[in-house]
Amino acid sequence: MTQKKIVFIQYYKTTIGEVIVGSYENKICLLDYRYRKMRPQVDKRIQTALNATYFEKEVPVLRLARLQIKAYLRGSRTKFSLPTKMVGTPFQLSVWKALKTIPYGATISYLELAKLIGDNKAVRAVAAANGANAIALMIPCHRVIGSNNKLVGYAGGLAVKKRLLKLEMSHSQNPNELPFLWKNE
Repeated sequence: MTQKKIVFIQYYKTTIGEVIVGSYENKICLLDYRYRKMRPQVDKRIQTALNATYFEKEVPVLRLARLQIKAYLRGSRTKFSLPTKMVGTPFQLSVWKALKTIPYGATISYLELAKLIGDNKAVRAVAAANGANAIALMIPCHRVIGSNNKLVGYAGGLAVKKRLLKLEMSHSQNPNELPFLWKNE
């Protein structure tokens, strides 16, 4: 039996709630809301796929991640520059790679995301993959909205999704390009 590897984790209180940040082989594999409903499933997926266990310890890449998260939430950073390790199925990986192409301050619908990966009929599967994203903010699943411009589904809750989109809109180069999406309030 092979020895388990380690995902170094830290909990970090932010202005949008407490997050868990994890690194595997100096790559961020986890940046997620600590108290989300899918926490056990996400953790099991990561630990099983990497044959790893979580160990709480400060390591340099986690310190850098915290600094970049803080700068992003202040509005002084629009892109993250840390290496990531995405853990999921080939389909999920394709969705998450497409998410990384959505520009700061922009939104797309689940249908548009499905089209980006070349499968117009996969809207529900794309939404499920979006929800399984374990690297929030760096893989910006909060930029995906309903086709009717309504805020739908987010691991951190809709109030956090709204805050993130407003933050990006207020610091975007083209703030008028974002639709005003708060119809479901």
